[in-house]
Amino acid sequence: MQAIKRIKVGDLEFDCREAGDQKNQAIILLHGFPETSIMWIRLMDKLSALGFYCLAPDMRGYSAHACPKGVKNYTVKKLGEDILGLADAIQADKFHLIGHDWGAGVGWDLVYNHPERILSWTALSVPHSRALGKAIKTDPEQKKKSRYIGWFLLPFIPEIIIRRNNFEIFRKLWKHSSPEAIANYLSVFGRKQTLTAALNYYRANFRGGKREKIGEITTATLFIWGKKDMAIGAAATEHNHQYMKGDYTFLALDGGHWLMQTNYEEVEKAVVEHVTAYKT
Repeated sequence: MQAIKRIKVGDLEFDCREAGDQKNQAIILLHGFPETSIMWIRLMDKLSALGFYCLAPDMRGYSAHACPKGVKNYTVKKLGEDILGLADAIQADKFHLIGHDWGAGVGWDLVYNHPERILSWTALSVPHSRALGKAIKTDPEQKKKSRYIGWFLLPFIPEIIIRRNNFEIFRKLWKHSSPEAIANYLSVFGRKQTLTAALNYYRANFRGGKREKIGEITTATLFIWGKKDMAIGAAATEHNHQYMKGDYTFLALDGGHWLMQTNYEEVEKAVVEHVTAYKT
């Protein structure tokens, strides 16, 4: 059974979904854009039934009381510090980490900078940032797939267009999501500051080459990617293995970007095998 609770980290307070007994080994799940922690509820039920404690926050900008103004507040470093703060709050010195989309982007940095805290790492859709960066520079397909990022970096205009017709652009992306999830997404993005905060993930980390470069990953890693992903092409996934120096499993599925909705059974099977293999 799941519950929603608020957890304070510094001056911010995060809305978090939890499932399982907090005495059990922890798994922290990080959502991407434009979604919230509700994307994880089915997987959380499965993992908690296997004896894990699952915590999925609405990340910085998505939680009503963790939505600071200003691009500078959305660097990957600060987003990662939030997750470590949440882990400290639940007394999880070590934990498993799962992330999709921007949750994966934050996760890669966290696993690189704090490998001593991560028991296993599962990334959905988005590879290591250097693998993606290399593909953006050298692969024509990836350059085309990443054009939307430049548009997100513009001030004001993306917010105006995305909000049109009750978030019509987002609702097309959510076509595989449940009515309950869509209602949750609309309620979160309906808040005045949330959309700008979510877009600030891009503005803080892609504008002017500010993003900190990360290196080799030693933590046991599972990377799951959909062959029809609208944002990530094959070249980025092919570069990924160069940075993997620990146990590494790559799973390519016949799906797109929204693997939790379209390829759930395959994702669940792979995740269960991965986290149970590295359960201590």
